[in-house]
Amino acid sequence: MFSIAICGGSGYTGIELLRLLLAHPDVEIKVITSEKSAGKKIGELFPHLKDISNLVLESLEKEKIKDKAEVFFLALPHGTSQEVADYLVKNRKMVIDLSADYRLKDPMVYEEWYKTPHLFMDSLSQAVYGLPELYREKIKKASLVANPGCYPTGAILALYPALKEGLIDEDSIVIDSKSGVSGAGRKAELTYTFCEINESFRPYSITNHRHTPEIEQILSEISGHSIKVNFTPHLIPLNRGILTTAYARLKKDISEEELVTLYRDTYRDEPFVRISDLPPDTKFVRGTNFCDIKPLINKRTKTFIVVSAIDNLVKGAAGQAVQNMNIMLGIEETKALKGVSLFP
Repeated sequence: MFSIAICGGSGYTGIELLRLLLAHPDVEIKVITSEKSAGKKIGELFPHLKDISNLVLESLEKEKIKDKAEVFFLALPHGTSQEVADYLVKNRKMVIDLSADYRLKDPMVYEEWYKTPHLFMDSLSQAVYGLPELYREKIKKASLVANPGCYPTGAILALYPALKEGLIDEDSIVIDSKSGVSGAGRKAELTYTFCEINESFRPYSITNHRHTPEIEQILSEISGHSIKVNFTPHLIPLNRGILTTAYARLKKDISEEELVTLYRDTYRDEPFVRISDLPPDTKFVRGTNFCDIKPLINKRTKTFIVVSAIDNLVKGAAGQAVQNMNIMLGIEETKALKGVSLFP
């Protein structure tokens, strides 16, 4: 039985981690932290957990909690995680960081996009990007894993097979993503109130969303060339889910049947990637760790099109973090992650 700590347990990602880990047969949650709600039982903050968990939220005092757990999930704000992660790694703990603090390899790029410096170069150099479908072997040996962002997860998995095979023009990639409101976090802000969101559909952070350099970093690694993308996220009146459609010009003559075969072969042994016969729907991945993908070709314009769907709180955050934990601990990768989507 492995002991677990969730640092930052009062947000949507933290509570999703708790939901998944409570059902995990090989772990026991020893610590859950929240600065605003320290001292409260988790069931007071989240009534749906009453009589399910007796955990009491506590302050994040890293010196005090470091010996209570072996694996630490950091669901903390960007800029806050880096110090905690560095301290825990130096104390020989396994850390899965769900912030952006360890995703970008270049500290100058991180500072440019997140407006704060990265102060821990040693731990940054050790961090492994936690996308299992691409980096499983590195994750197995890691003590610090940078859990990917939600938009990058859907976009990278969608583009990976075509980019790896050199089928598409790297300079022509356009990524269009739609996300549910939970992706903005659990905070009181006018922009995310019901009347502002309901019956509305809008783009945001056009040309400057913080996930852009993360997407570009991994796509560049896949292709072996520096890649810049046009990425536009949108907010839709949905609790959870991300639907991503990516476009690029084809460089090679390939049929749609051959393209689908390539995708099926690439992800044949991946437990959480499904190549769909129909265009993906966020409803079919809600609450699950699946990424559903449908690759297509527009023959008239010779355009490659790929659509992916994930739950932003599961494969886009907490579920992928648990998947990474399973890999790091050497246990079955799918444990606690085999849930079926709720429907309708």
